Amino acid sequence: MKTLHAYITRQVLTGLLMTVAVFTFLLIIGNVLREVIEIIVNNQADLLTIGKAIGFLLPYALMFALPMGMLTAVLLVMGRFSADGELTAARSNGISLVSLVMPIILLSLAVSCICALFNTQIAPASKIKYKQLLYRLGIEEPSRLLVEDRFIRNFPGYIIYVGKIQDRRLEDIILYSLGPDKKADSYIRAKEGEIMTGSKNTLTLALRNVVKLDIDEWRTQLFDEVEYPLEFNATTPDEREPDIDEMTYSQLRDKLRELEALGVDPTPVLVQMHRQVAFSFAAFAFTIVGIPLGIKTHRRETTFGFALSIMLILIYYGFVILGTSLQTKAQYAPHLILWLPNFIFQALGIVLLRRANRGI
Repeated sequence: MKTLHAYITRQVLTGLLMTVAVFTFLLIIGNVLREVIEIIVNNQADLLTIGKAIGFLLPYALMFALPMGMLTAVLLVMGRFSADGELTAARSNGISLVSLVMPIILLSLAVSCICALFNTQIAPASKIKYKQLLYRLGIEEPSRLLVEDRFIRNFPGYIIYVGKIQDRRLEDIILYSLGPDKKADSYIRAKEGEIMTGSKNTLTLALRNVVKLDIDEWRTQLFDEVEYPLEFNATTPDEREPDIDEMTYSQLRDKLRELEALGVDPTPVLVQMHRQVAFSFAAFAFTIVGIPLGIKTHRRETTFGFALSIMLILIYYGFVILGTSLQTKAQYAPHLILWLPNFIFQALGIVLLRRANRGI
């Protein structure tokens, strides 16, 4: 029995490492690395800075990759066991399904504990460090905050878009000047321009062939060349309060008490707290439902296992997105919605597991 448990645990661990690596790579390439490249690489940052940025954002990728990897590994391993007749052989030797998969269930609990550490502590702290890194880059050279093909909001009073950047030369520049109400009151467009760094916290854009439209009065002005000094927001991440999604669980708990003492609705904070904890149990919920589903599919193909895991993941995250979107509507108890996929998957998994145990 120990040999069989060691064998199945080794199979799941191998699959887990492989699938976590794949999902982490996809998440970094699809989201994290895209942001890093746009903000940093286009502005000639060194490789060490790029490595630090990816390292700070890696915990967020792992936060999602671990439960997804656990689900996929379980589906692949149990599907292969079923297709190869190994489960039938185990049954013929008097080994029940529950006894056979107990190491997988214990492994999923261990993964859930690791996820809890990432969700409640490591990932929020890493996000703060990432923003601090971007801040230091901006302070050292504010021109690094200008990125091609993206609306930039790092300069108070302006929203800036640049079509192309080559060294310090700019093409297809759009500036929206914001009024006191934070709405655009003028529209400035230039065919080309140049970055002229001013003081440590400012830069100046020298724009040529400029068209300026006063939105309120619909008055148009033309200029051959205009200089716009832009001040970089010098408030450091350490000097401001973290956003809710940047807070650790202990910080959220303190914030919750503070808001309750002030008589302010703390539902958004409560939702984030429950999201961190509920999402930590995703690996366990995925495992409970993944074991019987993997057995029932009787498939060896890796593609089918990935496809089934993606479908279950989308269902799970659908509830997470729903609960998060209702975080300002306390009457719907959005913090409880975040727990629904765990309860549904676990209940469904237990029912299917009992049926599979009787049917093998």
